[in-house]
Amino acid sequence: MKETLFERFSFQPFLIEAIKELNFYKPTEIQERLIPSILRGESAIGQSQTGTGKTHAYLLPIIEKIDPRRLEVQAVITAPTRELATQIYHEILKITKFCPSDHQIVARCFVGGTDKQKAMEKLKKQPHIVVGTPGRINDFIREQVLFVHTASMLVVDEADMMLDMGFIVDVDQIAARMPKDLQMLVFSATIPEKLKPFLRKYMENPKYVHVAPKQVTAEKIEHILVPLRHRDKLNLLHDMLISYNPYLAIVFTNTKKMADEIVDALSEKGLKVGVLHGDLTPRERKRMMKQIRDLEFQYIVATDLAARGIDIQGVSHVINYELPHDLEFYVHRVGRTARAGYTGIAITIYEPSDQDALTKLEKMGIDFLHRDLVRREWVELPPWNQRKKREKTDEELEQLVNKLKKTKKVKPGYKKKLKEEIEKQKKRLRRLKKK
Repeated sequence: MKETLFERFSFQPFLIEAIKELNFYKPTEIQERLIPSILRGESAIGQSQTGTGKTHAYLLPIIEKIDPRRLEVQAVITAPTRELATQIYHEILKITKFCPSDHQIVARCFVGGTDKQKAMEKLKKQPHIVVGTPGRINDFIREQVLFVHTASMLVVDEADMMLDMGFIVDVDQIAARMPKDLQMLVFSATIPEKLKPFLRKYMENPKYVHVAPKQVTAEKIEHILVPLRHRDKLNLLHDMLISYNPYLAIVFTNTKKMADEIVDALSEKGLKVGVLHGDLTPRERKRMMKQIRDLEFQYIVATDLAARGIDIQGVSHVINYELPHDLEFYVHRVGRTARAGYTGIAITIYEPSDQDALTKLEKMGIDFLHRDLVRREWVELPPWNQRKKREKTDEELEQLVNKLKKTKKVKPGYKKKLKEEIEKQKKRLRRLKKK
């Protein structure tokens, strides 16, 4: 088995074995910068987008620090959604299965919507690592079946999402039951002002690592704009999905109601479609995630719940049926594709009312291709904002002409240069009009 650069962290042999099995060769930037601090017991804030390797930035050092001989809770990991908590738990299992048989590390996952009594039975023996949603973990602490006063490490994953969903109160109550010299590890895509009092309460001079994306979105994503042009939007979406024939596509909407409407419309047209939104019962969500993992669907319709914190493997296409109200979510949505070095396609159906949002996305560094589906064939279109460019050129031309009119006494050659510039601008305008 090939060597791995993770060996420089002096992890135990079983961890190195697990890392090799996971095919991790070189630490990501956030792993490189945070693992040594976490191993030293320092509190830390990691600000980075999804797909930067943050989960293993805290899992590897936490597992390294667990003492299997102490049969008590040593680390608590909180996540805002059941899916994310379950995902983190499965990542832990992939590592701990390499533990020596006489030094087994036990992890348990506690989330809402599961059999509470059954979970409480498992707590007759306290696990080394607890993963779960804050509400369920807090329930078990209050019922005095889970004891976290022995744990010295607390992870708050997707902290900004915790804040949005109102879970930070539960996290606060969990932290209050833990030792004063608590090592807290907070991970978040953004650090909102409202989160700062909570951070100050539990963290003294934490190590702060901000991994700014080298690009706003992954390098291998092709961003495509498709104009609606007075067509029926659902029919256009159906034709696009058939034309792309994706390995797995996620269609994003802004509301649960719209997601259900799209699922009904596509199902009527004979497509087998999965759905992910907040109105599914815990049992339905669990079944849906299993079906998605088992590749039972080629198409999934989702609200922004799936844009953050849920890792769906093999997404080849992301379609924005509607642009998100918060444009940061464009980045989270398209981040579901082009993962682990693969390519991906992100398509947005747009209307004239979306122009300001698209301009903002371009300013954020996203380069759009402009295409349309005509008689089931993809055709290239001129830049989507060509009219704006033409208006700008018109405006610039007018300014130059006014400047020439006002110019009286000037240096030799200045008027000539100005006239040449006006001619250039006229040519540019003629070219744009021809296009």
